[in-house]
Amino acid sequence: MKFLTGWNNVVRWRLLVQWAFLGWCLFLGVQFALFVRHFELLGQTAYYPRPPGVEGFLPIGALVSLKAWLTSGYFDHVHPAALVLFLTFLAMALFARKSFCSWLCPVGTLSEGLWKLGRKVFGKNFRIWRWLDLLFRVAKYGLLFFFIKLVLLDMPSMALKGFLQAPYWSMADIKMLHFFTRMSPTSLAVIAVLTVLSVFYQNFWCRYLCPYGALHGLFSFFSPLRIVRNQQSCTNCGACSRACPAQIDVQNKKYVCSVECTGCLTCVTHCPEKETLNIAFWKRPLPGWSFALLVLFLFSGGVLIGMMSGHWETSLQYSDYQRLVPLANRL
Repeated sequence: MKFLTGWNNVVRWRLLVQWAFLGWCLFLGVQFALFVRHFELLGQTAYYPRPPGVEGFLPIGALVSLKAWLTSGYFDHVHPAALVLFLTFLAMALFARKSFCSWLCPVGTLSEGLWKLGRKVFGKNFRIWRWLDLLFRVAKYGLLFFFIKLVLLDMPSMALKGFLQAPYWSMADIKMLHFFTRMSPTSLAVIAVLTVLSVFYQNFWCRYLCPYGALHGLFSFFSPLRIVRNQQSCTNCGACSRACPAQIDVQNKKYVCSVECTGCLTCVTHCPEKETLNIAFWKRPLPGWSFALLVLFLFSGGVLIGMMSGHWETSLQYSDYQRLVPLANRL
């Protein structure tokens, strides 16, 4: 039982969930690539079913779907899983901090692997000057505001339905696939630069540039769950602050309310004093295993609700893909 419930083992479970989810995303990507290839080669290869989970990579389109649903009651039937997953991840942020970022996000998993590799090779990770760090962090909120303004504020209701019914939206997942399989030299160079920076600086993309993570951070600010420090038993050793991948000064906080906190529980596992640092519901400490179960419950629950409500599979038929996939590059 201790193996399953101890704090250190909770982090091991997080790593297991992270890499398992990354593997699952890669599996879905390969399956989706085979699905698309069947239509690109006009049926000369074997047919593979299209996995709806790939729509999780369409957050901007999901934002359009969300506005259409809230303003007109229209639930997009072309990529319904995109909105289901978008809402599921926001629910995770609201009830379990930015746990999507530290438990499920494949980009976050790769980013964490890169800075850990950098620490192992070079003996440490580097930090940007504090004033520059604060300035850089504004960038992801600027990107988030841009998309919110573009979609939620500026996009008229008539344009919403037009976008969701346009051939481009039907092929948005395939366009995303082509971004990775037919990468331009510019895209390749940008990804290479971000990869190198992620080796030297912890979670460079997540910390400074990810608008999706910024949105989750804003929702997580209202989460009833947060890291709580017992000031009486704390020895101010600083282990928690040094361990925090988000560079939060946990040691000097009674409650960690930062929008940068991802709920990774790293600070808790590095605290040498028993029952001094905990994840808590308001002020009530929770066992680590309960937080892990909450994360998995919220994710699987959201997906299950989408499936049972009929908002998971696309309405596009085989004949629609026969017609549209060969035209994807021109859309």
